[in-house]
Amino acid sequence: MAGERILIVEDEVDLALRCQRLLKSEGYEVRTASCAEKALEYIQDEEPHLVVTDLKMPGMGGMELLKRINAQHPEIQTVMMTAFSTIEDAVEAMRLGASNFVPKPFTPEHFRIVVDKVLAERGIREENRNLKEQLDKQYGFDNIIGKSPAMVRIFDAIKKISDTEINVLISGPSGTGKELIACSIHVHSHRNGQPFVPINCGALPEHLVESEIFGYEKGAFTGAAKAKPGLMEAAHGGTLFLDEIGELPPLLQIKFLRVLQDGTFRRVGSNDERKVDIRLICATNQDLEKNVAEGLFREDLFYRINTFSIDIPPLKKRPDDIPLLVNHFVEHFSELYHKTLEGISPEAIKHLVRHEWKGNVRELEHAIERAVILAADQQIQPGDLPPAMQNNVGEGADLALVDLDWPFKQAKAVVIEDFERRYITRILNKHNGNISRAAEQSGIDRRSMHRLMVKYRISAHKMKQSV
Repeated sequence: MAGERILIVEDEVDLALRCQRLLKSEGYEVRTASCAEKALEYIQDEEPHLVVTDLKMPGMGGMELLKRINAQHPEIQTVMMTAFSTIEDAVEAMRLGASNFVPKPFTPEHFRIVVDKVLAERGIREENRNLKEQLDKQYGFDNIIGKSPAMVRIFDAIKKISDTEINVLISGPSGTGKELIACSIHVHSHRNGQPFVPINCGALPEHLVESEIFGYEKGAFTGAAKAKPGLMEAAHGGTLFLDEIGELPPLLQIKFLRVLQDGTFRRVGSNDERKVDIRLICATNQDLEKNVAEGLFREDLFYRINTFSIDIPPLKKRPDDIPLLVNHFVEHFSELYHKTLEGISPEAIKHLVRHEWKGNVRELEHAIERAVILAADQQIQPGDLPPAMQNNVGEGADLALVDLDWPFKQAKAVVIEDFERRYITRILNKHNGNISRAAEQSGIDRRSMHRLMVKYRISAHKMKQSV
């Protein structure tokens, strides 16, 4: 990109000046340094975008300069050039962080192409980094990721209700991130800094629920050797999050109704009233209104906890969020498992978008964790996904595979891409990977055939006779 700063480090003055004139004619800002020591001074003051350095120089050599640049200024791109070109030099330079390698003697055109390529790749990485920051800002809210209309509405609701005392009921299938939303409401409220205490009502044995939540006095039951405060008291001043509140036993529904009415409760085995200051957020994967109608949940408690409702749709109903979530999980697990991945292939994304996601975001998270661990390529491929997700893009691609909640344009694109992929694969299989014959029969020119093969990562060398 014209205007970017380049430093040429070369002890041969004539060569350095020729390189400088060439790159200046391309619109770059170019400086020269006759040794590594002077180069480091310039780098400290000016921070060029690219350093092109000779390998063999008096004093500090190019390899040592490369090490220092990579350690102190990792954002600066580097190109190594040398008349002592060997495979070992190239491998070592690239291992130390060089972006490319130019053997002497080189033509002006070759040199210009290498420099242009390195700076173009730098520009792409910078754009991707900026895009990610914009996406995080636009589509993320704490650790909640999404850009679908439903998630945008949820982000807006969180901002509006967080700093109030209103009771919130979050509903949605298991694995959609109800606790994340509850925690986000707490973090953005004036209670932030006070406890956030989550309780899964369905995970506690029924005979322990009351004592765990409300606490108990010494001697309240066999084994109660001393008094113990409950989770209700632990949440004093903060937020109590009752997950799967539909599992709460009827007796405790009455006790919680009293807490919401006057903020008082009793420990198990005590007659003393205790006062507690909490903000209550509840969540459920059940239809509580139906439970009320069937007498399984108290109507008065339902209306108390449902002052403000947030409904999280299942993941399959918001396909626009899948690529964002995938990128988030790839980045997270790549860092966790010390893997260097560039992301996920378009073909693998297509498999993920078509999956049913009965386990919602939690299932997607586990699938990407597995894929990151298995990935042997720079990108996650379909073969890295769980088996159930590898076979959902097959011969029968039709409207049955399209979610009718998708916009028409998106649904049409999915069907067309699936047809193109299958057609190119079959026509190449028919001709044993002979691209010319496949192009001739299909009526597609070789250039377009190559473009489609690259797009869908189809290798002619792997074609077999049978379809």
